[in-house]
Order: sequence, then C-alpha cells, then structure tokens
Amino acid sequence: MRLADRMNLLKTESAFVVLAKASEMERQGRDIIHLEIGDTDFDTPSSIVEEAYAQLKAGKTHYCPSAGVLELREAACEWLSRDGRGDYSPSEIVVGPGGKPFLYYTIMATAGPGDEVIYPDPGFPVYESVALYAGAKPVPLPILEENNFRFTPDDLRERVTDNTRLLILNYPHNPTGGTLTRNELEAIAEIAVENDIIVLSDEVYAHMLFEGEHVSLGTLPGMRERTIMLETFSKTYAMTGWRLGFVAAPTALADPLAQLITNSVSCVPPFIQLAGAKGLLEDQSESRAMMDDFRRRRDIFISGLNEVEGISCQYPDGAFYAFPNVSQIPMSADDFADYLLDEVGVATLPGSAFGVHADKHLRMCFANSVENLERAVDRIADAVKRL
Repeated sequence: MRLADRMNLLKTESAFVVLAKASEMERQGRDIIHLEIGDTDFDTPSSIVEEAYAQLKAGKTHYCPSAGVLELREAACEWLSRDGRGDYSPSEIVVGPGGKPFLYYTIMATAGPGDEVIYPDPGFPVYESVALYAGAKPVPLPILEENNFRFTPDDLRERVTDNTRLLILNYPHNPTGGTLTRNELEAIAEIAVENDIIVLSDEVYAHMLFEGEHVSLGTLPGMRERTIMLETFSKTYAMTGWRLGFVAAPTALADPLAQLITNSVSCVPPFIQLAGAKGLLEDQSESRAMMDDFRRRRDIFISGLNEVEGISCQYPDGAFYAFPNVSQIPMSADDFADYLLDEVGVATLPGSAFGVHADKHLRMCFANSVENLERAVDRIADAVKRL
C-alpha cells in the first residue's frame, strides 16, 4: 500500500505516545503518576455540563453554520472585550473543534511552497509539523533558558526574510512557561508591520498567568488586521475532551478559516458550542479558583524539584508546565524520561519532543493533585539517588 509522500512530513505528538505507554503500564498493574499530558485533574464546571445536557434534550444536535452558532460568537466577543483583549464582531469569530485544528488551518491558509513560517523552539510540535506538511519552510526561533525562556526582537528580525509569511507566537508558552512583556510585544508588532507578516497568536494559556500582565498582540497598533488570536476552552474551563476553541481575526483572515472548517469537519456540535457560551458568560469564579490552585501547585512542585540533586527548574510565569534542566543527570534527557517512567512510574516528556533547543530539559505538567506532585518529587529524587 502506498501513501502520499507528504505523510512522511507529519510528526506525532509525543505526549500521546507516552500517555499510551503509561496507560498500558497501568493496565498491567503499575502505579503511574501522569505528568506527561497537558490535561488537568479538575472537572468541567457543573453549570457547563448541565447546559450541554439541556441543549441535548432541546435537540441541538444538528448541523449549524461552519463558523459557529451566533450565541457563542457573541459570547466570545463579550468575553474578549471584558478582558481587554480586543473588540470584535461575531463575523470575526470562528469556532472550531479545539485549538489544534486552527494551527493546521492557519498554516494551510497562509503558507505554502517557497514560504517561511517562524515558530518558537522549543514549542508545540504541531507548528513545525504542519508547516512542513504545507510545503513551507519552518524557521525555528530559539526560546532559551539563559534568556529566561524569551527571545529578543533582534532574534526575530534576523530570521525574517522576503519569504516570511507567518509568525507563530505562544505566550504563556508551552513547554517552558515563559511569557512576553508589553515592550517585547510592541517590538514584535513593529517587525510584523514593517514586513507585512501575519501572526498567529496562540494565547490558550492567557488566563493561566502567574506573573505580570497578559497583553493580546491584536490590541497593539497595526496588529488587529494581521493577527489571528487563538483561544480554547480546554485550559481555562477544564474542557480538554470537549474539543472546543475559537479564533478572533479580521474577516479577511477569518473567512478562509471558516471555509477550511466547512471542508473538513462541517461544524462543531451546537450543543457543545452553547455549553461553551454558558461558560464564557457566567460568573468566572470557578475558573479563577482553578487558576489560583495551579499557582499553589506550581510553587510546591518547582520547590520540590529544585531540592533534587542534579535538577534545576525556573518558576514558570504561566501555563501549567515545569521545564526542569536535567543536564547534570548522568544520562540524556530522553533516556532519563524513559528511566523515570520505567523505574519509578513517573511519566514525563523529554524536551527534545518540542524542538532542537530543549534537549537538556524535561516537560512535566503540574496540573495534578498536590499529593501526586509530592509523590512524584519523592520518586524522582529516589530515581536520581539510584543513578
């Protein structure tokens, strides 16, 4: 059987590979602490679940507009405006099955053979993978520990060419937890405007910010007309399995994305969209409580990791990932990740899964109970002592 050659350009997402292995070990009786997958142990707020059930009973189970039901697009506009992240009209909101499809849609709509896509490295593996699949040239932008997991405007400027079509930003950042300041974003905006670059601003962790303020790139001068801002319900409302996200973008960019949804999934189930609208419009106290608890977990977990000999870890400014440096451990980070899972039942990801500039790190998701995080630190410390 022969597949299209372009399938060789797509890579997998290591988090799901490790999750499958760890889950199989659990079925065999092993006790596994899951730090590999970017999911949370919180349940979706009950009001959202109840709204989905009510909409199911009301028969909201049929086709709807590909760009999304009006109720959710209006709610998204209100939500973004309330947060100071820009004023949009419903025609500038496109709803999709989670955030990840919009990475695919945006790259496919903006870049092709001969074009270049600048993306953060380390970064979400889909960025590079889909750029290759589209026939474009992926250009990694180093996000380094010695720079506090940031890049400078000069770093970006020296990678821009006449072929640059798309810049991908992600802040707070997966996997490092770094973020961008207003001054940095203003410098980035200046480069984007000067070079007529479209920007995909992946802001899915915007509400999971522990230090500083979150500034949406599209609110800066000259950026609204060239920014596709990505949001999901997965992190803020613990709805990873619901597969619901949206982008806010000018209609010249929003319409092609909606067209790709028509040609791929038709639409997101309306009962899920209406439940999402409920989440955006209701009191946000439950979501804020989750975010506050993530801060507490961060402080406990990072403190514990820094007590382990051979491991050092910066406190992330946002998101729910620790990105410890394990270069003092007497094996590669890839081997160490395997060792932790096989020997002590702690599932993590090697930094190499996120790019070429992260081979001395592991990514660990601390969206887990404090009890499990403390157990994980104890197991990691024990594993290191054995070495």
